[in-house]
Amino acid sequence: MHIPDGYLDPLTAFMTWVVAVGYAYYAYKYSELRTKPELILSLAAAVFVAQMLNWPLPGGTSLHFVGGALVAILTGPFNAYFTMLMVLIVQTLIFQDGGITTLGANAIAMGIVAPWAGYIVYKVLKTRIGTAGAASVAGWISVAASGTAVGILIGLSTWFPYSLGISVPIMAIWHSILGVREGVITGLAVLYILRKAPHYIAT
Repeated sequence: MHIPDGYLDPLTAFMTWVVAVGYAYYAYKYSELRTKPELILSLAAAVFVAQMLNWPLPGGTSLHFVGGALVAILTGPFNAYFTMLMVLIVQTLIFQDGGITTLGANAIAMGIVAPWAGYIVYKVLKTRIGTAGAASVAGWISVAASGTAVGILIGLSTWFPYSLGISVPIMAIWHSILGVREGVITGLAVLYILRKAPHYIAT
């Protein structure tokens, strides 16, 4: 899912950076980075390892575990942004997984869209189907939403060889199908934490 350098034209890349930086400023005011540093850093390390497994997709970029919903459920969507951002920065600067010019776009897809999509679904479904069930659906939806966001961003770029009509369906369909796996993992992780350390589940 990481968008590499060369996929976004300068204007699209610049606008995604503006959104990512602007959201960071807003999110910081509502985050709890100083009160939950150990949990946030631990989740960042776990997500980093999980995201190292990638599957290439035709007409898009790649598919991997995202973790945005799980982090949002445990820390809230604003904290989740900085957790995911730490992962993305290390991946970009050290492992060349995702581009520097496209860091803003990757932050939008995996730091904003994935956590918020998962968090909203989780909050809506929690009282209806239970915490673990809601977390499973949230994990699935978050991957589908972030994959679709990537499809939109690369499809809008004049430098990308495929149009929105190709990039969006490819990314959305594949992430919706294989995102089921993330839903299962997210649900099991939340169920385990709920039994062992329920205080880590965000209200």
